[in-house]
Amino acid sequence: MIAFLKKYRAFIYGLLIHRVLVVLLLHFNLIHIDNSAILANALSFMMSWLVISLPIHYFSFLKQHKTVSLKLLALLFVFFVVIINDANAKIADNPITFVELVSIGIYTFSIIAPSYFKKNALIIIGFYLLALGYFYYIRIYINDEHTYLQQEKEIKIILTAPFFVMLLTWFYQQWKWLKILESKKDKAELSLLKSQINPHFFFNTLNNLYGLIIEKSDDAATVVLTLSDLMRYTIYMGKEDFVPLKDEIAYLKNYIELHKIRYRKNVDIVFNYAGHTDCVIAPLMFIIPLENAFKHGVESLTENAFIHISMGVDNGVIHFEIENNFEETEANKSVGIGIDNLKQRLALLYPNKHNIQIEVKDSIYKFNIKIETT
Repeated sequence: MIAFLKKYRAFIYGLLIHRVLVVLLLHFNLIHIDNSAILANALSFMMSWLVISLPIHYFSFLKQHKTVSLKLLALLFVFFVVIINDANAKIADNPITFVELVSIGIYTFSIIAPSYFKKNALIIIGFYLLALGYFYYIRIYINDEHTYLQQEKEIKIILTAPFFVMLLTWFYQQWKWLKILESKKDKAELSLLKSQINPHFFFNTLNNLYGLIIEKSDDAATVVLTLSDLMRYTIYMGKEDFVPLKDEIAYLKNYIELHKIRYRKNVDIVFNYAGHTDCVIAPLMFIIPLENAFKHGVESLTENAFIHISMGVDNGVIHFEIENNFEETEANKSVGIGIDNLKQRLALLYPNKHNIQIEVKDSIYKFNIKIETT
């Protein structure tokens, strides 16, 4: 609620300014408000409130477009002149005032939403020609006050309602346009992040393979096949928005097996997973912390290295935890762009539906993540 009020505070400012102006105009007898004309007062209030609030809401835009700003200021001045003249004329539902207010409203809308107005100009102008023609026919041509008063409310609604319909339609189109831009921006950012993740992982894996080839190890062929499976998953499944969690688990197991072949020392690697694994998750979401556990833990230790991984699903929430030890000299070294990329992807794909906790204590690094998939 606070965020909403902050975003649209211009309309609160507009309401305060409106009330101050009305009080001042009433104080100097420049306007008169008929308390019995509830509908007319409500419509006048809505129109004048919007006329004051919209320029405040779009102040940054108007500041950059001085021609538009001057036009709107001139219209605002004309609007108050019309209201004051109408009050002084003391003519009930002054026909001239109606034409002036409609003209001001249409011209104002053509300034703040030019593309929308051009697209619907014929419909808007045609409607108001018919509506004002009907109003003049009832108000002047028939010259029967009783007949007019019977249709007064309907006429005022016909004359003012389209402005609110246009504003709501325009706001909806703006909202829809912003959502499309936001979606395109998110997809572009995700593509960039994925392109950063894939080379980051494969460069390290190819370095591992290079070491085995130099040593002329028989495991090199197995590594090539395993790496082929990993690449196939990353290239084809990595392009998907979501993949089955069981496929992601298989991917992590292949990665672990790849490293087991490489290391000649005893490494305590445990990967436990439980719960229903038939839910879906964004691809390549857990490889980065696992990669870091090998790179900054196992590789730096000569003995007693361990990596303990656990994954579970509870009511659609995936719990993933990885714990490893490392050399104290490695504690303050940067782990690269991987974790930052992971945080950005989570913010885009699971906004307000994820939680990351990282704990470093006594040469133990613990990474914990929770993701709501429902």
